[in-house]
Amino acid sequence: MEETPAAIDFLKCLEPDMALKILTCLDRSTDLLRAFAVSRHWQNIVVSNGLSKKLCTTKFPELACITHLVQLSYQDNSVDTLRDHWAYASILRAINSFNLSYCIEAPMSASSTNNYPEETIKYTMILQNRIIRQGNYWSSNGSYDPETPETLIYILMSSFCVVTEIMLHPFQGLFETDFRSHPSQFVRFRMGHPKSLKELNYDFIEAQECADDKFIWTYTSPIFPIMQENEYQLIRLPKPAVCIGGYMQIELWGRVKNISDGKYYLCYLHFQATGRKLTPAFSFKFEEGSNNKYLMYDAKEFKKMYSQSDDSFVHPIYKIA
Repeated sequence: MEETPAAIDFLKCLEPDMALKILTCLDRSTDLLRAFAVSRHWQNIVVSNGLSKKLCTTKFPELACITHLVQLSYQDNSVDTLRDHWAYASILRAINSFNLSYCIEAPMSASSTNNYPEETIKYTMILQNRIIRQGNYWSSNGSYDPETPETLIYILMSSFCVVTEIMLHPFQGLFETDFRSHPSQFVRFRMGHPKSLKELNYDFIEAQECADDKFIWTYTSPIFPIMQENEYQLIRLPKPAVCIGGYMQIELWGRVKNISDGKYYLCYLHFQATGRKLTPAFSFKFEEGSNNKYLMYDAKEFKKMYSQSDDSFVHPIYKIA
């Protein structure tokens, strides 16, 4: 009977640089985890070269700003590089598998508000029946320049989360003779963290002040066109966006002319984002006055949240009448 030849680890036959180059070509977390499980030699290449972290920052460049990874629960006998491997591998799995949910918790500021408080940004958090054309809404101040931009800032439900899509609903003014809507022509989204928590201890909405300069934006989306219709619209990001810090800015360009006064306005009924809340498995902290940014990882919480993941979330745009 012919003997079966002994298995040969082909990576051991290559120069270290070539073996690393081959494993670096793996562009899915599942493939990287399988490579990790092949042998101690493969595991050493994956862990010692931080391939999970490199894959994370390649797919999500916003993660490159993290300077420290803090493990909240782990085995005492595991080395730092191995713990980091599992942490970044867990991020990749969480981004694609944790339960979908709403992401926006509360409004933070608006660059302008017309007729405050009757047209405040706070009303954009209310999900309204699409049949209703008149209701509470946010309106910008009027401008004679149709290109004057506006920005809205919202607090997200988690200091570390993933946003996949944004829902928006322009307002249609019944006071207009032609019943026109007032959407922007274009929209862009930014996500990030405050420069100082002390500076946010202030009611920007009540003061009618803009908070744009209080943040560091670690993610900026492409610019998306907006349909000039009185309908809920879903904007799906090209890929999930990791929000580090828990704040989102909505930038709006291109206004609609108001017949009554000849000025250009923007009016919206509703904004909401959907994605994946990654806390308490992951959370974010930063040191004021320094460049230190900490990603906190709790392996026990990750295991619990991962085991509870499902696909039962139904977007609200499909629920309302």
